[in-house]
Amino acid sequence: MDTQTLITELQSFGLRLAEAPEGAPEAGAAPPQEPAPGEGGRAAWTSRRGGAGPTQHVAATLRGATVMIPIHTDQAAASPFVARLGRDGAGTVERDGRELAPIAFVKTPRFYALSTKDGIPYPKIALLHGADVLASTVLQTCIRYTEREKACTFCAIGQSLAAGRTIAKKTPEQLGEVAEAAARLDGVRHVTLTTGTPRSADRGAAHLADCARGIKARVDLPVQAQCEPPDDFAWFERMRAAGVDSLGMHLEAVEDEVRAAAMPGKAEVSVARYFEAFEAAVRVFGRGQVSTYLIAGLGDSLASLLDASERLIAMGVYPFLVPLVPIPGTPGADRAPPSGDFMRALYEHVGPLLARSGLRSTEVKAGCARCGACSGLSGFEAEGRAAARPGPRAASTSTPESPDDATLQLRACAEQGHVPRVPPLAPGDLLRRARAV
Repeated sequence: MDTQTLITELQSFGLRLAEAPEGAPEAGAAPPQEPAPGEGGRAAWTSRRGGAGPTQHVAATLRGATVMIPIHTDQAAASPFVARLGRDGAGTVERDGRELAPIAFVKTPRFYALSTKDGIPYPKIALLHGADVLASTVLQTCIRYTEREKACTFCAIGQSLAAGRTIAKKTPEQLGEVAEAAARLDGVRHVTLTTGTPRSADRGAAHLADCARGIKARVDLPVQAQCEPPDDFAWFERMRAAGVDSLGMHLEAVEDEVRAAAMPGKAEVSVARYFEAFEAAVRVFGRGQVSTYLIAGLGDSLASLLDASERLIAMGVYPFLVPLVPIPGTPGADRAPPSGDFMRALYEHVGPLLARSGLRSTEVKAGCARCGACSGLSGFEAEGRAAARPGPRAASTSTPESPDDATLQLRACAEQGHVPRVPPLAPGDLLRRARAV
């Protein structure tokens, strides 16, 4: 199985652990002390449950790529993919008893063993994502989360707070201290700051700006900030001046009916408003430095996700496509993630379009798109011809358990070796198309 197919399948199915290595704490728990250089021994690996952003995952290195793989979900518990690991977190991935690839879980970083001057463990301030990203939810509360009728069905921002694995508000000084240690001790290369949505009209932009400023005062690391569109787009200039290098504003879903069902509170901010914000943000941060999450599996059709991705690319916004990870304890816990075939259909079309439009993940200064570990998209950013769009019957989201007609068509084409391909639209054509929408 080629690397991109394996990553795509693992992120859809998840991964079972044949034998859980000893000494593998979850992020936010008190980890064992790191061995000092020269003392020998190996650090434990960590995984993550609850909280905002990528959760229920473990970070792993697979054939040279860093990838976040779900391991703490119901789907992962039934996955056909099995990891057989040693105590050091290294081993192999198997399917049906056949070894597919070596795998190594990312080790617990050294900065996890430290605490702030007032005694708060560093992992309660910020966590390692992927292999070299420091991430923090600067406000761990959200106006939507506590109201069931408003809450995003896929979000677990309050779980880690309720479990005592984090604190509600991180200060600029705390984040600067942790960022400096993470860069010095563990080679962290960029920072992602996200936030729950407060009641203020800035949607958290003010605190994100302060936190970016606090980090830049201690260490020279690129910073991405993530929030909903603020009422006043002047906040983009203020965030940029404070040290924010790239911006994330996450649509998650694009069809109105899907948004209303999956994220009823957030859906009150229209798709049109998001696109107004994207346009304003690109003027400030530049092409490729504004990104948005699109979560496949919430109900959007393949055609809708492709339409949205093309329109975003034309504007200079990076559409970060990820498969849904159903989180236990959330309203959407029983929803099935999309199949690997569905995700590959997205990646094969969008990846080359990104490359040809000059929006490669490697050019993003900081954040999720640069890291890329929660998606298989960056592996498809190859120069050349984008795959033709699947036909109209590809409108529903397929699942690993129940492949739809589009999945069967894709498999049939692949087996016959003649997947139809057409050149992608040129950036100028994409722009004209976006303006017509």
